[in-house]
Amino acid sequence: MSKAYDPLSTEHLQQDLTRRSLRGGLIAFGSQAVRFTAQFGGTILLARLLTPHAFGLVAMIAALSVLLDLLKELGLSAATIQRQEITQQQVSTLFWINACFGCLLALGLLLAAPAIAGFYGEPELTSITRWLALGFVVSGLTIQHWALLRRQMRFTAIAVIETGAELIALAIAVACATQGAGYWALVAQRVAGPTLTLVATWLLCPWRPGLPARDAEIAAMLRFGGSFTGYNLLAVATRSLDQVLIGWLWGPIVLGFYERAAKLVLVPLNNLNAPLYAVAMPALSRLERQPERYRHAFLLVFEKFAMVTMPPAALAAVTSDWVVGLLFGPQWQAAAPFVASFSTAAITLPAMLAVALLYLSQNRSGDLLRAGLVDTAAVVAAILAGLSFGAVGIAIAYAIAGLTLRLPLAIWIGGSQGPVNRRDLAAALLPSLATAGAVAGSVAALRHAGWLVASGPLTGLALSFAAAAPLAFAIFLAIPRSRRILGILRRLPQMLRHGPAPSSLGTAGE
Repeated sequence: MSKAYDPLSTEHLQQDLTRRSLRGGLIAFGSQAVRFTAQFGGTILLARLLTPHAFGLVAMIAALSVLLDLLKELGLSAATIQRQEITQQQVSTLFWINACFGCLLALGLLLAAPAIAGFYGEPELTSITRWLALGFVVSGLTIQHWALLRRQMRFTAIAVIETGAELIALAIAVACATQGAGYWALVAQRVAGPTLTLVATWLLCPWRPGLPARDAEIAAMLRFGGSFTGYNLLAVATRSLDQVLIGWLWGPIVLGFYERAAKLVLVPLNNLNAPLYAVAMPALSRLERQPERYRHAFLLVFEKFAMVTMPPAALAAVTSDWVVGLLFGPQWQAAAPFVASFSTAAITLPAMLAVALLYLSQNRSGDLLRAGLVDTAAVVAAILAGLSFGAVGIAIAYAIAGLTLRLPLAIWIGGSQGPVNRRDLAAALLPSLATAGAVAGSVAALRHAGWLVASGPLTGLALSFAAAAPLAFAIFLAIPRSRRILGILRRLPQMLRHGPAPSSLGTAGE
């Protein structure tokens, strides 16, 4: 294999890193747009084909599965992507570690299935758990191939794999649901996705593992991966705690409303976060030794991300009843308070996830774990504070904690060292936060005054968007740094053809 096609080398990426990142971003976000359309449509369609009870049953075990999935991963894909140099021997050792952990976790889940079903008092969970355990074996064999594709910034291959697996798995779920399979349709979707990803990843990534071997650098990579895993485990544990408590205290129907509302809000966010990490993580890691370029590149991405996500989340929060009525139908109207709360939390969540890129790309594993511990404490306190007010109380407390505790703490820890400081982060976020507040306040005031009277959910959402979009655009135009970002977006086609002007990456943070 020639050096240009060496799956472990990244030297050739330095020659055109900026344009490669821009084009990769377009490919990644384009594929995510397709996936988002499919996921969003699938969420709506499956909600109309299946009952809240079916979603609640699968959600009971899915919360635990996500935790175990992170243990199997061990953060070693991030370690592979972040390293400046890596060898065949090192990647092979990491591959076998991931594969063995995947098998061990699958075995543990198979044996624990009756106990899980007994905890919830739902006998069907025994067979559901055992089938979902297969996904750990499959995905354990995929992690390092997937990491190498990202390390090489092979965004087209990644887009083909992700989009294809997502669409086929969704089609399988819909087909099963229409045939009356009930919750088994959701189980089939969760098993099919990782299996298709395994096959496609091995076909498109030419790397093959050798035998594991001792290596002095493996310990450092395991420490990095361990901190990353600890951070993710804390995040997922806190997000699973609410679902476990709701399912245990109030049963699968209430959990079904809660879980579908969370899914409705998180699907769009995940479809933005995934390509952000796919593109920004390897690009920023290559710039780690160039502090000024790193700062400019991060702030440009960070502020764009905030401008795109914060105002729409605020709009969804004050129109949640129309959102649920349009997408899920009147039988799901009890989910509206949950959608409002999760949309409020979503104003800050993307920014917090973007801040985590600082820790990963700068190899700040200690700060990463410390940030996870602090964030966990804030979320657990919010869940416990809302518990006595029922499932809606938990969702509201979670939203309040995001605005008042979690985002300020993320900025404080994230900007404590490195090229991007606290002032940079706060200055990049304030325009979008102000715009989100203005959007939510204006639409809520118009609804309260009776000026946004709709004959149905679609009309209500259209009128709300018509009121909010010009306001948001006008505020961004009035703020100099946001106006510069809009100008960069306008020049994006030219930058893709000819490369960015020398000052293009610096304007966002100056």
